[in-house]
Amino acid sequence: MQKAQKLTLAVLIQAALISTAYASEQSESKGFMEDAKGSVLFRTGFIDRDKKNVVPGTDTRSSAQSAIFDLESGYTKGIVGFGVGIVGDASLKLGDNKHAGNQMIPRETLNGEEQAGDTYDHWARGGANVKARISNTEVRYGTQVLDLPVLASNTGRMVPEYFEGVLATSREINGLELTAGKFTKNQMSEQINTDGNQLDRAVVWGAKYKFNDAFNASYYGLDSKNALERHYVNANYKQALANDSSLTYDFSGYHTEFDEQATTYSSTIGNEDVSGRSNNIWAISGTYNTGAHNLMLAYQQNTGNTGYDYGQNADGFQSVYLPNSYLSDFVGNHEKSAQVQYNLDFGKLGVPGLNWTTAYVYGWDIKVAGTADEGKENEFFNQVKYTVQSGFAKDASLRVRNSIYRANNAYENAYIGDTNEWRIFLDIPVKLF
Repeated sequence: MQKAQKLTLAVLIQAALISTAYASEQSESKGFMEDAKGSVLFRTGFIDRDKKNVVPGTDTRSSAQSAIFDLESGYTKGIVGFGVGIVGDASLKLGDNKHAGNQMIPRETLNGEEQAGDTYDHWARGGANVKARISNTEVRYGTQVLDLPVLASNTGRMVPEYFEGVLATSREINGLELTAGKFTKNQMSEQINTDGNQLDRAVVWGAKYKFNDAFNASYYGLDSKNALERHYVNANYKQALANDSSLTYDFSGYHTEFDEQATTYSSTIGNEDVSGRSNNIWAISGTYNTGAHNLMLAYQQNTGNTGYDYGQNADGFQSVYLPNSYLSDFVGNHEKSAQVQYNLDFGKLGVPGLNWTTAYVYGWDIKVAGTADEGKENEFFNQVKYTVQSGFAKDASLRVRNSIYRANNAYENAYIGDTNEWRIFLDIPVKLF
């Protein structure tokens, strides 16, 4: 493990010192102020989860209004460029939100427990970061929104999940991107505490390479102290067909070793030994595209002695880069799942900006602690999104999403439970400079 981390860091350092295969980003810098950019995203969000087979009062419903800021300077000129950035958000709840949940709205602390208090009426969060760049290698330290398969910030709620630490990204060789970093704080979307997830230390490293326009592959690793060790691989190939059609093949998978202190779904519903827990989950999919139509078939499978778990261990609440992931992620212990998805781009039919996705996923062969019965689950998913294409509201979007989720008796109380969910998000981006 340590050898892999040191090797990745050594490659990053050496890559910054060797001649590049293409133009240097830093040499093209126009200046600290000249390349500065800033934006604010005004988001109105609503999530409603109607629990079907649980006691009254356990339904969750949240609605709020947020402004999400992203301010970024350019780099100073010279061999080494320097810059700064600010990310943050300010929000207020809409309505009383008596049944708030779904990682949308923070709660006030009551007797030391944040989830026991009333919801905040308004709140604000955020932080700053500093950055340096030499050639095509950037190092950034501070508060960041991450998009790595093994450490991904939740961006599907009102406001983003933040990590604090250092991240180095190098693109010195054409087609190759190397990444390495270390993070020491994790703030979930609904948390006021900047380290609400009590992250001790998370070290990440990885690489992705674009072989050509049709084929690319990647590998990423994560070592989260006292929580888990995780590895991710992906390969994607796009085959061109006649009449501008294509067939895309995708393989992705995770291997996770959980420490004894880690939280997993299985260990919270049974009394099994928490030592030696591991999980392998992989998925393969094929997507056929012709004109406005996309049809995807996917198969996903778990092995090991526990299910795939993410987010519970300060490892990113969106770290599930797998196809069978909607309301449910189909990540139960030993679970197998199959999906059929259809996407229609109305823009190619004369209605630019309108898109519809529908999918059905069925999961089976789930091992559930405390019973010998086979767990099963299924989800019917639909989403419609419209993005304004021109005019004063250009790039504003409205997204409406619905999931109908059901589990059999063996799995009903082990995971989500039968749920009808609605998500509605109105996003209005405004460019400041």
